[in-house]
Amino acid sequence: MKGIKGVFKYLFLVVLGLFLVIGGPVFGENKPGDFLEAGRVFYQEGRFFDAVKVWQQGEEVYEKEGNFVKQVLALSYVANGYEALGNLGPAFGAIEQGLKVILNLEESQEKSQVYAKILMSQGSVQLARGEAEAALNSWQLAEKVYASLDDKVGVLGSQVNQAQALQSLGFYRQAKNLLENVYEAQKLQPDSLLKASSVQSLGVALQKVGDLQKSQEVLEESLAVLLRLNAGNEQGAVLLSLGNTARGLKDYSRALDYYHKTAEIARDNLLKIEAKVNELSLLVELEKWGEAKILVEEIKPEIGSLPVRRSAVYAMVNFAQSLIKIPDAEKNLPEVAKILANAVQQAKSKQDRRAESYALFQLGSLYENTQQLKEARSLTLQAIALAEAISAEDILARSQANLGKILKEQGEIAAATNAYKEAVETLQTLRRNLVAINQDVQFSFQESVEPVYRELVSLLLDPAAVPDQQVSQENLKQARLVIEALQLAELDNFFREACLDVKPQQVEKIDPKAAVIYPIILAEKLTVIFSLPARPLQYYSTDLAKPEVEKVVDDYYQSFNILFPTAKRLELAQKVYHWLVEPAEEELAASDIQTLVFVPDGVLRNVPMAALYDGQKYLIEKYSLAITPGLQLLPPQILDKSNLKTLTGGLTEARQGFGALPAVKLEVENISSEVPATVFLNQEFTEKRLQERLLSSGYSVVHFATHGQFSSNPEETFILTWDEKIKVREFENLLRSRSREENPIELLVLSACQTAAGDRRAALGLAGVAMRSGARSTMGTLWSVQDLSTAKLMSEFYEQLTLTGVSKASALRHAQLSLLKQDRFSHPFYWAAFILVGNWL
Repeated sequence: MKGIKGVFKYLFLVVLGLFLVIGGPVFGENKPGDFLEAGRVFYQEGRFFDAVKVWQQGEEVYEKEGNFVKQVLALSYVANGYEALGNLGPAFGAIEQGLKVILNLEESQEKSQVYAKILMSQGSVQLARGEAEAALNSWQLAEKVYASLDDKVGVLGSQVNQAQALQSLGFYRQAKNLLENVYEAQKLQPDSLLKASSVQSLGVALQKVGDLQKSQEVLEESLAVLLRLNAGNEQGAVLLSLGNTARGLKDYSRALDYYHKTAEIARDNLLKIEAKVNELSLLVELEKWGEAKILVEEIKPEIGSLPVRRSAVYAMVNFAQSLIKIPDAEKNLPEVAKILANAVQQAKSKQDRRAESYALFQLGSLYENTQQLKEARSLTLQAIALAEAISAEDILARSQANLGKILKEQGEIAAATNAYKEAVETLQTLRRNLVAINQDVQFSFQESVEPVYRELVSLLLDPAAVPDQQVSQENLKQARLVIEALQLAELDNFFREACLDVKPQQVEKIDPKAAVIYPIILAEKLTVIFSLPARPLQYYSTDLAKPEVEKVVDDYYQSFNILFPTAKRLELAQKVYHWLVEPAEEELAASDIQTLVFVPDGVLRNVPMAALYDGQKYLIEKYSLAITPGLQLLPPQILDKSNLKTLTGGLTEARQGFGALPAVKLEVENISSEVPATVFLNQEFTEKRLQERLLSSGYSVVHFATHGQFSSNPEETFILTWDEKIKVREFENLLRSRSREENPIELLVLSACQTAAGDRRAALGLAGVAMRSGARSTMGTLWSVQDLSTAKLMSEFYEQLTLTGVSKASALRHAQLSLLKQDRFSHPFYWAAFILVGNWL
């Protein structure tokens, strides 16, 4: 997604609009040549260096004139300009100077107005410096000042900024609630261009915290205000934002329509080109090559004549990225190089170091693709130096990874490994803000983040890359940590926020009878690291290209259809068993391992491990099994069998387009016969009723017997209640009465859900539910199983769960084996779908 203006830039222009467009007691009337107004024009055009120069001139003039209020305001604008340029030191210096001046001013409304403005600027710079708590304090103080002035727009603007700081601190629910309050307050404001602009900035902020549905609603309201005002010129930017939100929602046809409309109505040529570049990148993503090539020819004549500003640099770079991805891109390479070189020069001419760094990185990537490695290395090192100087971690991480790629191709493996390590470290520091990166810069998780982790693992596990041809324990430990970090990064990307802060646990301290298996899908091989209690890490590999692994896994998943030939299914099950488990068999037996804990990677998350086959037995016949996104668990704890109080809800009747589940009644009756249970069925099974009950009584187990779906899209990951779908992001609200650390739910069971058909990353949704619920363990299903067999399995599971010394993983194993032994339910379709995610004790 590209072309979205930053939230802070919008709010800065909103505040500028208050003083410079509307006028007021601080400044009186604007005059031609006014320094503040001239700087504002430059800033709006993306000419940040020119804006800073003008405001600095104004600051000197105002100081000589004794107009200290205007001097302070000029200094706050200088800070905003320096921040936009990435020069945070001078930005903070301007803030400090302004605060010193304002302390000497007499109390007045004008002083309060400017004090609030400089506090807003201070918070923006503090957040850019990574000081989120200080930024929050600055904006909270600004809100108080605005409230004392009865400045409703200022209050709302400071609250939008506070939401950004809260998100950076990890308080996502508070950020979302604050933004929703802002939205409700905005509705009460009279229609104006200022309201439309601030509502649009709110829509962008909601997009950044991952609330795409609300973002769309808010942006549509902004557009409605502009339509009521008959303000045609201002509609283009909102339509562009709507297109980006629709794209985030994977509503691609609507996104393309918004981009078309933006290009049609935009009078500003740069906005028109931005819309076309966004449309082109989406067409490329969708592999609509014919339409993409037509659009390329429309953009080419215009891309080189854009005004010199940052957004133009980004548009050129993003256009070049799309050109490279189009089939037969070789013929475009000279033109791509020319476009990128022009982008570098434009950024340099305006001393815009962030834009220059981004353009240099892309030009270095192009030279690497064409094997001009010396030039690629030089350009990439320049990009790194600039990105480090201005703390542009998003550009820095990608440049470090590109340097690693170049060094590897030059045969400098140790240096390449170090470069990739630095890239991963940078990405880890970015973890909370990865989704809030300036979206004028193309930043795809699957293209820009995931490969960095995998390439580092590949280098760490490459015997040819070390002198003795043996992978060291240190490298194995690092590789394991990197792949676990990737697992969490994928969940962050799924939620569009950093979803969990955790500490690794040692296997032997969790369970001395458990082994942990890490299958890792690399470009040309499938590697498995396995960890045995009190033993060195070990690994083995199979030479397999990633597409081959994915094809076999997809076929294996499809083989659980009852009509699929048994012999072929067992052949596929044995092949995957050979990859993942067979090389470790002797070690597992020698260590008397009883539980296998898989940390599955990529498409392997969709693999029903229970049905892997060694030629004679299924894996579930030999071991209890569990799945985890890594040993990144809540503090492990054995289930307290004396307190198996269960809250059970479900649907037996058809609802919201989903079929009836008549055996659910038998399922909940069986559960109630095994453990103390409170039951809500059908009309009683609502989110409100569930939440009320959770608030009033402590339940160690929560069991939902209802339809649901796990998807790689959080908007499509839900469980069905009587009156609505509870989406994955709402689980935290539903279960918020429970403390994650002190009193978590021990087990969440979702017995009738399924992974989305054809979605290779769908099991992310199940992992996401497990994380979001705050439960120590979550049991779910990889496909929608027959409800009578599920009722029987659940009855056996809860009976086992009450027995002393039986873990959750062992209880599930016995329940699965009970179906396997019945002729009617012996096919793995009935029992293999059930998986336990998280703590298996």
